[in-house]
Amino acid sequence: MKIKEKEKNNTLAEKEAGKEILRADLAEVIKRYSYGLDKNRPDVVAKRAQKNQRTARANVEDLFDAGSFSEYGALTVAAQRGRRSLDDLISKTPGDGLIAGIGTINGNLFSSTKSRCMVLAYDYSVLAGTQGFFNHKKKDRMLVLAHEQRIPLVLLAEGGGGRPGDVDAAGISVAGLDLKTFSLFGGLSGKVPVVGVVSGMCFAGNAALLGCCDVIIAAKNSNIGMGGPVMIEGGGLGVFKPEEIGPMDVQTQNGVVDIEVADDVEMIAVTKKYLSYFQGDIPKWEAGDQLRLRKLIPESRRRAYDVRVVIKALADTDSFLELRPKFGQCMVTGFIRIEGRPLGVIANNCMHMAGAIEAEGADKAARLMQICQAHKIPIISLCDTPGFMVGPEIEKRAQVRHVCRMFVIGSHLTVPYFTIVLRRGYGLGAMAMARGGFHDSFFIASWPSGEFGGMGLEGAVKAGFRKELEAVKDPAEREALYEKLVAQLYEMGKAVNMAQHLEIDAVIDPADTRKWIIRGLNSASVRQADEGGHSYVDPW
Repeated sequence: MKIKEKEKNNTLAEKEAGKEILRADLAEVIKRYSYGLDKNRPDVVAKRAQKNQRTARANVEDLFDAGSFSEYGALTVAAQRGRRSLDDLISKTPGDGLIAGIGTINGNLFSSTKSRCMVLAYDYSVLAGTQGFFNHKKKDRMLVLAHEQRIPLVLLAEGGGGRPGDVDAAGISVAGLDLKTFSLFGGLSGKVPVVGVVSGMCFAGNAALLGCCDVIIAAKNSNIGMGGPVMIEGGGLGVFKPEEIGPMDVQTQNGVVDIEVADDVEMIAVTKKYLSYFQGDIPKWEAGDQLRLRKLIPESRRRAYDVRVVIKALADTDSFLELRPKFGQCMVTGFIRIEGRPLGVIANNCMHMAGAIEAEGADKAARLMQICQAHKIPIISLCDTPGFMVGPEIEKRAQVRHVCRMFVIGSHLTVPYFTIVLRRGYGLGAMAMARGGFHDSFFIASWPSGEFGGMGLEGAVKAGFRKELEAVKDPAEREALYEKLVAQLYEMGKAVNMAQHLEIDAVIDPADTRKWIIRGLNSASVRQADEGGHSYVDPW
């Protein structure tokens, strides 16, 4: 009784003093966790701020809903006890340079099940964000959980790749090539959304993981390369500064980076927006006046227009997120919402080569199809193309293989697919935009401006009526005959005539496009594939 009374008195004294005295083991744990907190690393925070960057921990805190994040493996330190003191490692290598855990993102919009997400965030302030022995072990632990629980993953990839200085692993590992990290990470593709995010330098192993992601969101200060300066110099290939390797003006134009952003703040905001399309419908939405769509296609068929304006006018307000805008510019791809419901979108860009489909644009469209198929997101195709690009030069870019990806991948889609023809629907290119053929979409509808043909109508006249045209000797009469034949083909290829012959399903008022899409979403279901998994051979 005396002992209990003494403990009670001590507790009262502590409370009266406004201070709790912690037992030693708990105090040790709390202190250990404190080493990785930004408030205890002001020098690190200041150094990052000088580069207009936030710390990895600040980005993670911004990414997840407040209070939802559970960190795994925070007490890890680098495997370097053979060359550094434990106190130094605790202080300088918190988490072994990797912040990992699970929480919720966009939890204010979606249920906890739909909003849960995992993060693997390299901390550049710890040994340049390199991949150490224990952070590989931590990654593997987390990746197994991601597979088992089917948890979406965000990778913050800033860092320099493999770390040669982990001497503690010397007796355990020789080359370290037997780890499971990369196969586990690559195996998530198609199972869950995998988003790669980078601000700053990202080379070697870090870049290898980044390149496995569905999309890459990168700040304009980023440099991305499969080999960094050390590896390049070690291979006898010259001496380069990090800034010379894979800058954004290169990686956005070649398709490596899907979305370029200004800084860390926008990087995290766009990551949240991207993930939202895979988390479900949102109940509140706004849309612009749909009557505006009636005036967006020029009355002159020879005038170009910006299809991005059409997409934004059609979609819910501020819901369009474009992917790879500087790559494959004949095609525009991304995600939108219609009445709060997410869809993938592919659209021909008539401001680039009149919308003729080139190899890179076909690849961009095919990849969007694959992402939507993997995660059961319906697709809307906005068609305005004269067909596939042709000519000796285009064939040097493996046009035959690249553009045919749209046929092979499109034919295996089981998600609802809707085609709207805005203006031109010519030849094989138009068929590819419609999932392989005009009757392969759940519906194919045209705006009144639609015009159709097996190939460009002017070219069809020149090829099909060559003898008749050559028989007319007078140039003026020949031109008049040519214009007459072209006009006849245009009249035959009008959207209304196509609908009369049941080659398309309907000609619709542009202002009713959203209604058609919603009715399609309410009517179509995700079909079951004939066989499970990826059951085709990609042409490229």
